[in-house]
Amino acid sequence: MRTNILRLKTASMPELLYRLKQLLVVLRARYPMQGGRAGPIPKVDPADIEQLKMPGLHPRSCLENIDSILAGGTFTLNMEKSVQERFERYSKNLFFSDIRIAGRIPDIRPVWEPARLQHITILIAAIVNEPRSPALQPAREFAKNAVLKWIAENPFLRGPHYISAMECGLRIPVFCYALRVLDWNHDERASICGAIYLHAWWIFRRLSLYSSLGNHTIGECVGLIFAGAVFRNHREGSGWFEAGMRLLEKELFHQVLEDGGPVEQSFQYLRFILDLYWLSIDFVEKNGFCNCESLKERLLAGESFLAAFQDQCCDPPSIGDSDDGFAVAPGLAPERREPKKEIGVRVFDKSGYTVIHGQNGVLLTFDHGPLGMPPFYNHGHADALSITLCSRGEPILVDPGTYRYNGEHLYRQYFKGTRAHNTVTIDGLDQAVQETGFIWGHPFTAKLLGASETAEGGFVLDAVHNGYSRLTEGPVHHGRSIYFLDRLHFLCVDRFSGSGTHSFELNFHLHPDVRISREKGWWAIEKGAAKIFLMLLGAGGFRFVTGEEDPPFGWFSASYGAKKRSGVLTSVRSGLPCDVCFVTLICTEKIPANFEKGAVKCIGIPALESWMSGLTL
Repeated sequence: MRTNILRLKTASMPELLYRLKQLLVVLRARYPMQGGRAGPIPKVDPADIEQLKMPGLHPRSCLENIDSILAGGTFTLNMEKSVQERFERYSKNLFFSDIRIAGRIPDIRPVWEPARLQHITILIAAIVNEPRSPALQPAREFAKNAVLKWIAENPFLRGPHYISAMECGLRIPVFCYALRVLDWNHDERASICGAIYLHAWWIFRRLSLYSSLGNHTIGECVGLIFAGAVFRNHREGSGWFEAGMRLLEKELFHQVLEDGGPVEQSFQYLRFILDLYWLSIDFVEKNGFCNCESLKERLLAGESFLAAFQDQCCDPPSIGDSDDGFAVAPGLAPERREPKKEIGVRVFDKSGYTVIHGQNGVLLTFDHGPLGMPPFYNHGHADALSITLCSRGEPILVDPGTYRYNGEHLYRQYFKGTRAHNTVTIDGLDQAVQETGFIWGHPFTAKLLGASETAEGGFVLDAVHNGYSRLTEGPVHHGRSIYFLDRLHFLCVDRFSGSGTHSFELNFHLHPDVRISREKGWWAIEKGAAKIFLMLLGAGGFRFVTGEEDPPFGWFSASYGAKKRSGVLTSVRSGLPCDVCFVTLICTEKIPANFEKGAVKCIGIPALESWMSGLTL
């Protein structure tokens, strides 16, 4: 309810009219005899289906899942199967808008996951790769029965799987693959074509537009394109296809920024929509429907962006929201163009990130970007000026992830809040105001002030954000400088300006699998072959905490719906902004025996030289 009120407060007149129209669509859909439902489903000539060329898929680890799928396994996002089945029994015969989620289930997202039917896509990919393999005959039968069973058990607009138009959009390509690859009799083919038609009819009337634009919109467009291709010789189908392609092209240049970064400020959702685009482009070009060369430059920019944040062993950090969703299926990817790998320092000014590649697999990311996509910044986290660090392919200083969207309000607040990130929290508050689990108020602005090489071959980054300028006890601006020294070591300097007396908390979150110890006054952190050293200069130093529950602090989520305790190096200082400063040394190989205390004099921070002169290394 609060989400709807906030949407109405910010909506333009065209958006209000659009949402009223959607409401009327839902109300009329209850009464099919009054023209509120789709009319007779057009017949599709089997030759139209046979002529379709389906997109190529790259299997990676997915083939390992075949035995599990044939045994009844699906993707559940760490929800207990009994909880999901109980909710399905309650909701399966209800008109979708009558379903009351609150109190019935902790999180609707894991309920939707198996209904994306991507386990069936994995079976179909295996069949396409080895069409004559007798060992895959059980997979053929299983996939056929699973598709027909889902359609029979989920009548149109009944149950939870019609709540989200995007979920309908993601199912349509699965139906199309099944329709094209597997063998069907006349009635079975008509059943699947009917499901495709009804899904597309529904999506077309409930597209995520205006303040709802985002990755949902892309998934819906993909569904319209695939359905439009199946029904391409019917007026309604060609209309779906044209609408899907038009919106898909428009949104590419909105959701993927000029430097390839995500406007939603979520790395996982960027991967998700890039794959949806590659899947659609492969489909329409293989079938000669249109040429998509004009889109590929921006898609390659997105691929180059993601590639910059990983090496051979280390995936991009889990920045922003992640729901573990896949465009095709876990372990399967569409045909992509691979970008050229670039090392060194890369600054993505439009999206607000810098990545530094150093020696021995050192990889540091620095977030100086906005909160997310306005007006609600749904999938962004309050992580301005946060860093992550990998060494020798091992994640050490981490973004703790997402955990889940619904059902555990305190943990949703924690994982998207400032205290869960490697930056500074002031007065225990987030850098923006969490209005709901997906809506932010008082968004911050972050700015990269400088990025330059030093005479010694290092690199200096300087950025600031204004997320705490709203404080009633005195506004504060937080600035952070990152000094990259000798291609191995980093100096992280946090400084503040403003008024009033405040509490400043600096946090560095550690991967839960690290080993931590003390060596010569340093914090030594090890994982695999990697070992780094941290030291906070000045009085106080770091305190190590893990897995606190009230309030949550020191948690890590490697996958959706799962969390575990992890360590945090934390330090709290209080005072006037001009009197507080954090200077953190990060050494990524060993404690340098000949560390030059005067090497950081150029930073120009009061009292830093005296701190360095009194430090025993």
